[in-house]
Amino acid sequence: MLRFLVAKLTRAFLAILFVVTFAFVVLRLSGDPALMILGPETTPEALAAFRKSWGLDAPVWQQFLGYLGNLTEGRFGQSMRDARPAIDVVMERVPITLWLMLPALALKILLGVPAGVLAALKRNSTLDRAIMTFSVMGYAVPNFVLGIFLILIFAVQLGWLPSSGSATWAHLILPVIVLGTAGAGILARFTRSAMLEVLGQPYVRTAVAKGVPWWRVVNWHALPNAAIPTVTVIGFMMGSLIAGAVVTESVFAWPGLGRALVVAVSNRDLAVVQVILLLVAACMVTSNLIVDMLYGWLDPRTRIPKAGVGGG
Repeated sequence: MLRFLVAKLTRAFLAILFVVTFAFVVLRLSGDPALMILGPETTPEALAAFRKSWGLDAPVWQQFLGYLGNLTEGRFGQSMRDARPAIDVVMERVPITLWLMLPALALKILLGVPAGVLAALKRNSTLDRAIMTFSVMGYAVPNFVLGIFLILIFAVQLGWLPSSGSATWAHLILPVIVLGTAGAGILARFTRSAMLEVLGQPYVRTAVAKGVPWWRVVNWHALPNAAIPTVTVIGFMMGSLIAGAVVTESVFAWPGLGRALVVAVSNRDLAVVQVILLLVAACMVTSNLIVDMLYGWLDPRTRIPKAGVGGG
């Protein structure tokens, strides 16, 4: 168990280091922050002074080593726009994003998993085809298209719901529907495929032949064994909670982390972008670790170490 945990943590550390390195290099090769912030009409002297004050005049490798040194000390840099610690700029947006993403995740699970199980149990029926049709439509339609359509119907035409902002619970409804629809479609298809594979296994047929009630076969034999692929998808969705709604937040003017990322990238606010990407990478890595732990609980066979060539 210790070796398993050390290996997972090592891979997690390397993954985060790769994301940090990649983001740092790409951001500095994508444009000059001094020109974006001060404007093209700024004098060369002012541009040079700005670059020097923010350490942008040093070689990239030297900037990167300094950045890593600051990270080890818990310093994440300053926002070039707000002149505030970048971590403060980012963390004040996190609760707003979670307020949107947690209900969306719940909607994905509550709609997608039961729909996938029901479609598998009613394979090749009209209900199965209807569920799969709606699931394909759910994740095939881009979020911005569905979002604009819902705004036109429920905000503009009917006037039932607000079209933008985050002031009240009513502002949650449309973006949660947009996010939940796409995720539910993906979960439904994965759950259906996993359930169909499990329902065709010999141990399921044996249980049915022995006269075990069908509800018990489904709940005690099929669902736990079909849960691993579904848990993997849910884990990925959990990892994307922080910045998984960039497009949706932009459509509905939701002042969350996804919208902050778009603004920071367009303004070349390097420190803010780096903190957001670091936070996203940490969330993805953490969710993957949780999923790996759940594997052992859902399928005890994954906890049994493989015997060596000469092992008994």
